[in-house]
Amino acid sequence: MMADPEVSTQSGGYDVDLFVDTPDYDLICTICQGVLRCPVRAACHHIFCKKCILQWLKRQETCPCCRKPVNPSLIFVMHKLRKSIGCMKIKCKNEIRGCRETFALSEQYYHSVSCLYELISCPYQGCRAQLLRRALDTHVRYCEHWCQPCHMGCGTILSHRTQAQHNCYKKLRQEYETRQRNHRAIATALQRKMRRMQSTMAHMKRQIELICESLEVMDDLCEVEEEDHRESSGSSGAPCSNNSNC
Repeated sequence: MMADPEVSTQSGGYDVDLFVDTPDYDLICTICQGVLRCPVRAACHHIFCKKCILQWLKRQETCPCCRKPVNPSLIFVMHKLRKSIGCMKIKCKNEIRGCRETFALSEQYYHSVSCLYELISCPYQGCRAQLLRRALDTHVRYCEHWCQPCHMGCGTILSHRTQAQHNCYKKLRQEYETRQRNHRAIATALQRKMRRMQSTMAHMKRQIELICESLEVMDDLCEVEEEDHRESSGSSGAPCSNNSNC
């Protein structure tokens, strides 16, 4: 019994056209009509892709083939069948671009990361070009967005436009002179600041001296006033002489 069209379009299996030889009917998932991916067997002995049957059971807990009840906890992965399917020969997904390689299904990932016909985006920021991996090296050498640090280690980020004129010694000399100018400017600013601080301190010292002098004058005046007060008090309390009229 075939699965509902709505579910069979949600492919969890491998595309049949991917294989070099037409797969046996027993290796086809009834739900997605693809070659079994992670095959599992239900209690009723029907086999499906694990993803497909789990999605199916979210709608109804019956086998899509025989309609018998299916308990999700009684679904088992068929490891030997999975390994056998992994050994089946497939064509490269980039066959349409010219790749003629065939290899075991289990090696699909390792082939894809080295396939010369894989479509790759240019690694440089700002470049939107997509090209085959075999053409990437040539493109990178002439890409207008190419940039990388100077290989001599001076830290300059070079582009195709600036690479030919770049001179590490000249660049480092310019940086050294710029830093020297900055250091001289900082030293000059510090000297001006120190002179202002010295001038401020001298002014404050003079103010303190004036305050001290003022305090000394005030102390002297107080002493004079006290002496005058004592003399005044002594003269007013003196006894009359015998020859004077009191």
